[in-house]
Amino acid sequence: MTQVDAAGATSTGAVPEVPQVEVTLTVNDTEHHLRLDCRVTLLDALRDHLGLTGAKKGCDQGACGACTVLADGKRVVACLALAAQYEGRRITTVEGLAPNGELHPMQAAFARHDAFQCGYCTPGQIMSAVSLVAEGRAGSEEDICEFMSGNICRCGAYPNIRAAIRDALAEG
Repeated sequence: MTQVDAAGATSTGAVPEVPQVEVTLTVNDTEHHLRLDCRVTLLDALRDHLGLTGAKKGCDQGACGACTVLADGKRVVACLALAAQYEGRRITTVEGLAPNGELHPMQAAFARHDAFQCGYCTPGQIMSAVSLVAEGRAGSEEDICEFMSGNICRCGAYPNIRAAIRDALAEG
């Protein structure tokens, strides 16, 4: 029987090799072919392998929403998602909302309403808000509060964030 210690070394002293996977991720309408450790999260693939640093590593436990991206238009907490699980799905990051340099309506609304202070949570807030509106769940102030509750703003810009979402929703 082979025993493994806390560092992953076997009783013979060898550290088992971690399997690599070939993954094709479609991110912001561009295909990327990657060879990754099978344990790499979607967040780490985006940030460390593709250089897309908009999604932030906040809690690394799926509780703050700073890493929110869209997969096939639905919100995903990227720090808890394995990159290999997202092959064949369309990933959109905050960088992909404005491919031609013109702000997405939600980004523009966040700027108009000063819906950020330090800005660390802003990309995740924007991505979640874009999905919230697309899902048709922004019917009331209470709905916005409820469906944005997975995105934490430590600076407390919540009133401005909600105002930006209502504004973007009114614009269509």
